Amino acid sequence: MAEARIVNDDSSVTRQDYDVIVVGAGFAGAAAARELTAKGLKTLVLEARHRLGGRTWTDTFAGQSVELGGQFVSPAHPLVMDAMRRYGIGTVSAPAVTRAVMPTPNGPGNFTIEELVARQGGLLDKLFEGSEEYFPNPGEPLTREDLVAKVDHLSLRDRIEELQLSQDDQNWITGITAGQSGGSSSFGALTALAQWWALAGWDPAKWYTSQSLRPAGGMSAFIKALIDDSKATVCLNTPVRAVSQDADRVTVTAGLGQSYTAKTVVMAVPLNVWRTIKFLPGLPEVHATATEQGVGVPNVRKLWLHVRGVPDDVTVSGVEGDQLVTVISQGRLDDGQLMFAINALPVLDIRDRSAVEVALKEVLPEATLVDFRAQDWGSDPYALGAWALRKPNQLTAQLPEIQQPHGRIAFATSDIASGWIGFVEGAFESGLRAAEQAAAIVG
Repeated sequence: MAEARIVNDDSSVTRQDYDVIVVGAGFAGAAAARELTAKGLKTLVLEARHRLGGRTWTDTFAGQSVELGGQFVSPAHPLVMDAMRRYGIGTVSAPAVTRAVMPTPNGPGNFTIEELVARQGGLLDKLFEGSEEYFPNPGEPLTREDLVAKVDHLSLRDRIEELQLSQDDQNWITGITAGQSGGSSSFGALTALAQWWALAGWDPAKWYTSQSLRPAGGMSAFIKALIDDSKATVCLNTPVRAVSQDADRVTVTAGLGQSYTAKTVVMAVPLNVWRTIKFLPGLPEVHATATEQGVGVPNVRKLWLHVRGVPDDVTVSGVEGDQLVTVISQGRLDDGQLMFAINALPVLDIRDRSAVEVALKEVLPEATLVDFRAQDWGSDPYALGAWALRKPNQLTAQLPEIQQPHGRIAFATSDIASGWIGFVEGAFESGLRAAEQAAAIVG
């Protein structure tokens, strides 16, 4: 099978006209490029990073393959599963955890997985009560816009306070609500997390299993297969600075000032990054407001930990305000085990091993940190945040307008998906939509 042409910069690429320029080689951009070339359109992909994948990134740590960004896929992600079958990519499961370490008034306590699912799952069910009515078709979240409008103003913190939960009960779910929101339950909208709950089938067991599978060979192998299928020309290390358009063409200024022209552009970078690119004419109001507000959660750092002293496979949940809100076993090493953790508070110095170990012991006291690797998505200039989680009022204020083209520019990012916003599935959805829009513009 023919492969894409991937070059380390754009010095060898001709400055001739293209049918389509795709800005960004994450999953949204790759999915769009595949569809566009399949339609016979000459497609150039410009990627700011030295690698493919965007907010996914397979690397190595402690001699193991690890995902520094997004890593989970699910049978509830039909576009992703279809693509993986197309490329012969299977799935691998995370270790089956046998113990839950959860907050108690006396510090971290040990619970069975059955106790975790029953209690935490029950609290999540209560948190998202009513979502079957306001999200009857969660892949199309505005199906009952009249009902969504009544709750879209609520943050997750607002909803927790509405329920008048005890502090002990709050501590069993704020690791999720704050962790998914990037540090504070006041950041994320109730509707944002409730939509994930609805997409997972309004069921605790399905909620947990929706984050348990990853592609065999890693996300980087998956996106390489997708890019190769596109057969497009891909320029790495080529950040886009400006995009201008007139009635007939779009001009993209990239790298050290090189310009490229095309009939249309697919803007496939994270929504938070739009504000760093100069658009002429400027973005429509909904797009400009969204990128100034931000949708990608701002403070997320993902850590991989080499840990000793933990004999079994565990899932650990902190509380809102803890430096690590999630720690989960991911595999055995010769002298310990591999775990990943999520930090959403910038107060943690992720360059300081002793600080990371102190944060780890706060939620898993028996653990000894051997080594760690951290990726700060909030400070990454080509991400400016991790996964997307809408803020209050953003769903009803943005969809569907934010999914529409701006003149000759179509937009593709999981941040504006209708369904699995923030997941690779959402990136596929958005990329395929943008490809159809771009093809219609080319005519």
